[in-house]
Amino acid sequence: MRRELLTPGLKVGLLGGSFNPAHDGHLHISLMCLKALGLDRVWWLVSPGNPLKPEKGMAPFGKRFASAEAMARDPRIVVSGIEAALGTRYTADTLAELTGRYPDVRFVWLMGADNMLQFPRWRNWREIAMTVPIAIYPRPGYTLKARLSPAAKALAPAILDSTDAPLLPHMAPPALVFLSGPESPRSATEIREKSGWNAG
Repeated sequence: MRRELLTPGLKVGLLGGSFNPAHDGHLHISLMCLKALGLDRVWWLVSPGNPLKPEKGMAPFGKRFASAEAMARDPRIVVSGIEAALGTRYTADTLAELTGRYPDVRFVWLMGADNMLQFPRWRNWREIAMTVPIAIYPRPGYTLKARLSPAAKALAPAILDSTDAPLLPHMAPPALVFLSGPESPRSATEIREKSGWNAG
């Protein structure tokens, strides 16, 4: 991760994932969120190991990190290995560290609609929602399901209208918005199957 000055009020979107490999779907959601939310940066948090995904088929951290650096084709996107440096594997722990270290930065958690469906499986997911605002970006086949998901129902009082998306980074959590925009069908699973990407 390049060293940069984290000025007070900087609006930073956080996109976590295995990036196994990084692909243009990651780039797409980042660019759309930068625009819709008025963000200054998006950090790609390359996970040292996703507790919800099997280790089999998972490429080494260095290879996944390199794929993210190659795909992050916008100067506002910063590839970060901070979870590996901190020794955190759970999003709640990572967010606690980041908000503690950088209290004046306005962090927003970014996730695709597919992840919203499994959000209740994340450790301390309600704590995550109370730590930073959350933006949900549409994914083919998941957008409506995400809006009707148990997590969305639990957080219903905190949901903003999509027209208020630019306000999200300035709001105290819990605050959540379902964004709208072009959907990317790309997935890491598809790429691994078709491109010859392997865990070696």
